[in-house]
Amino acid sequence: MTEIRHLDGAALLRRYRERSLSPREVVADVLSRTAAQEPAVNAFILADGEAALAAAAASEARWAAGAPCGPLDGLPVTIKDNIAWAGHPMRRGSRVSPETPLSENAPAVDRLLEAGAIPVGKTTMPEFGWKGLGDSTLTGITRNPWDLSRTTGGSSAGAAAAAALDLGLAHLGTDGAGSIRIPAAFCGVFGLKPSYGRVPAYPPSPFGPVAHLGPLARRVGDAALMMRAIARPDARDMAAWLSEPPDYSAGLETGLRGLRVAWSPRLGFARQVDPEVAALTAKAAAAFADLGAIVEEADPGFADPVETLNGIWLVGAWSVLRALPEDRRPEVEPALRAAAERGSRIAAPDFLAALNARAAVYTAMARFHARYDLLLTPSTAVAAFAAGHLTPPDGSYGEDWLAWTPFSYPFNLTGQPAASVPCGLTRAGLPVGLQIVGPMGEDARVLAAARAFEAARPWPVLDAPRQPT
Repeated sequence: MTEIRHLDGAALLRRYRERSLSPREVVADVLSRTAAQEPAVNAFILADGEAALAAAAASEARWAAGAPCGPLDGLPVTIKDNIAWAGHPMRRGSRVSPETPLSENAPAVDRLLEAGAIPVGKTTMPEFGWKGLGDSTLTGITRNPWDLSRTTGGSSAGAAAAAALDLGLAHLGTDGAGSIRIPAAFCGVFGLKPSYGRVPAYPPSPFGPVAHLGPLARRVGDAALMMRAIARPDARDMAAWLSEPPDYSAGLETGLRGLRVAWSPRLGFARQVDPEVAALTAKAAAAFADLGAIVEEADPGFADPVETLNGIWLVGAWSVLRALPEDRRPEVEPALRAAAERGSRIAAPDFLAALNARAAVYTAMARFHARYDLLLTPSTAVAAFAAGHLTPPDGSYGEDWLAWTPFSYPFNLTGQPAASVPCGLTRAGLPVGLQIVGPMGEDARVLAAARAFEAARPWPVLDAPRQPT
């Protein structure tokens, strides 16, 4: 019998329908493997096995009656710890966050539950999601399953680690400057930052104008299944799309033939890219031509918008710190406090100017997509480096974590859909990600492109966490 962990969502649903496998067996398998692997990886801040097994029993009864409640009925998922799940606290990676269980779900969690998905736990993140790494003072270091001495990236750190080890079928994360795509690249899984507002958010993120919710998964098809549920409208988010989403699974096999694809190895401004990352992503971009796309090397034509991002991001950090009682602020990670202090000095007109400056990048990309259906770049400039460091410890990227991830944050400013797909391993056995960017609203096109690449170049998977080499 094929191991449960190797079955994708479509196969699990088929077996539920045939009564050859039950949701309780699947959830029990996830919980068992989580308990065995968690001490080494630290992907979860909490697991709720009792509630998950009870929900699995209810799902099993529905399948027995031939009446599943939705397209995810009986499929195990996880929720990042800055997303509200009623009955559980939302710590957001911080010791200063209340431990009180919440009474209301976030919209995406409501949609998952309505579709029959079974949350098995909440995944770890850095404090308030402020950096692209996987450690916090609350939960410690979340370690990369490909090498336990390395960072997962972040801030959807536990979600990516759980996806790499099949500890759940799909994993709900957030992305404000790369927080889905960075850990997806470092952990060798698929991650999608959807179009802004396509997945409703509530309560609003302190980094709201650039913050997105989306899926991470080991397989593109499982992320598409999650998107089918979480992308539905919700009145609590004023920026949410009002239209019902398409069936993202239905168009996954449309392929790449005839698409015009741009390959930009440095996006026009990245100072340096690790040679192995550069070589593996260039080879992946060439594979798009083998699959029938028309691939040209081209840059979108905008300058590095990092100061625009900082004009928004740092104010968001200050809003987090400002909301805390003064006597609790010293408990916040020093580097986050320093970022927040920088944000406190940004004047309101300058914050508004940063918000408006997004339009220049958006317009540049809109014009670019008039010529190209998709844009390809590396997901990050480096592969996973030593855990516990803000930047690669050899000093090559200085002290600012944004320096080694110049490819992700521009598309938080534009709001476009952008995904990371695994495209190979370095000589040290570490995953590298290729970023696929689509025009605003073309999430289905990005998913289909990712699926075509996955089918042609299946990525390696792990059976268990790897010890450092």
